[in-house]
Amino acid sequence: MIIAAGIAFAIIVVTLIVVLLLRRQLREKYAILWLLIGVTILVLSVFPSLLVGLSAFLGVAVPSNLIFALSIVLLVGVTLHLSWELSQAEDEIRRVAEEVAILRSAVEDLDRRVNGADSADGPSRNDPDGAV
Repeated sequence: MIIAAGIAFAIIVVTLIVVLLLRRQLREKYAILWLLIGVTILVLSVFPSLLVGLSAFLGVAVPSNLIFALSIVLLVGVTLHLSWELSQAEDEIRRVAEEVAILRSAVEDLDRRVNGADSADGPSRNDPDGAV
């Protein structure tokens, strides 16, 4: 029963990843990692003796402990990667905000110059009666 549940879970994970990719809700660089995880779960579900052999090779007494240890390593890696991505995004947002502030200041300066030139020249182009 547990083998069937593992196979069903792996198929659901792979299907979900493919659907998210097709809807463009998941970027390819992240999808590769998750597809690899889904395929690994599927292979270990279909061939549970591989997990037992890998556990014996690595000296882990209980195969489920190996899964938990690998999961923790994976989660730390994903967390570190996402923290790095977040830091890059924050730097980019700060840079863009600074550029927008500079451009806004330039536009306001030009607007003041244009409005000042219009009032010094006489009637505004937009107001034929010359009212300000």
